[in-house]
Amino acid sequence: MNLFDVYSLFDVTPVRGEGCRIWDDAGTEYLDLYGGHAVISVGHTHPHYVEALKDQLDMIGFYSNSVRNPLQEKLAALLGELSGYDDYSLFLVNSGAEANENALKLASFHTGKDRILAFRHSFHGRTSGAVAVTDNPKIVSPFNSGHKVTFVQLDDSASVEAELAKGDVAGVIIEGIQGVGGINIPSDAYLQELRSLCTRYGAVLILDEVQSGYGRTGKFFAHQWSGIRADLVSMAKGMGNGFPVGGVLVSPEFKASKGLLGTTFGGNYLAMAASVAVAEIIREENLMENAAAVGKWLKDNVPQSPLIKEVRGRGLMLGIDFNVPVAPIRSSLLYDKHIFTGVSGTGMIRLLAPLVLSVPEAGTFVSSLKEILDKQ
Repeated sequence: MNLFDVYSLFDVTPVRGEGCRIWDDAGTEYLDLYGGHAVISVGHTHPHYVEALKDQLDMIGFYSNSVRNPLQEKLAALLGELSGYDDYSLFLVNSGAEANENALKLASFHTGKDRILAFRHSFHGRTSGAVAVTDNPKIVSPFNSGHKVTFVQLDDSASVEAELAKGDVAGVIIEGIQGVGGINIPSDAYLQELRSLCTRYGAVLILDEVQSGYGRTGKFFAHQWSGIRADLVSMAKGMGNGFPVGGVLVSPEFKASKGLLGTTFGGNYLAMAASVAVAEIIREENLMENAAAVGKWLKDNVPQSPLIKEVRGRGLMLGIDFNVPVAPIRSSLLYDKHIFTGVSGTGMIRLLAPLVLSVPEAGTFVSSLKEILDKQ
């Protein structure tokens, strides 16, 4: 049997990691500035993280949500402390797509309405509802196309208000920072206006913080730079540092009822051990502050070049926007300089390093990129 061939693979086989470093099966060391799509938040094989998972495996690995799991309650308390959403409730799932799927359902349950507003260049996942609010027709199958979704331009308040005024919108879903779409940051003023419009017209504001959350931008959630509070916040990726886990923070205005939502694997013991350890590490090692400081240094020190149009982002969620296709540059970074990076579209290198990244490690990237650009 072969694997279903849907991924473009680099010829690298990682076998070991530590912090922001990984080693392949030939012993080659790489600097990881992508964290496996922003998943590695507290670094590869952090000792506290590894110990927490090993200890949990020695006790119990899984039981369903038909019994009390104190680790879920511990995580909820930690998230309330770190995020400031301490009066919200937590619903646990396995991935970002599931988190968004359940947030969309909650918005519809809460309002009794069935239409969603989403944004151009958005990405919210590949499950049925999540992919319907994703602006990429190539990944929307005929089966997924029956949802009532209207796409509007980012930072266009008039279009949002015109749609909300029709009275049938259950919710508005927006990323704290658009990741796949190209590190597009909604302005603070726009998020404040969006919050006001959703309140005025009785629509639920959903903040997708799957990629931009968990301390990546220097705040726990990217939207908190604007000072607003969302009705629902979805999260995943950095939440488990590689262990599959996601969640939705739910406003106290939403009423829960038995059986309203459900999941088999969401909130399982191993996922909770991983997530509690991640939250503890972020708090104890001041990783939000580190992400803000090192990210600013990195953004300020990206080499100047006529090939680079702009560097944008916050904290350790950065995009370097080029005037030329970046595939050759990314390949040189990977195979010549041994640095992992991501891309967005054909013209952007995306940096989503673990939150433990140091200035010297960021400097390695800066000097390596400069050497590559000088040869172009």
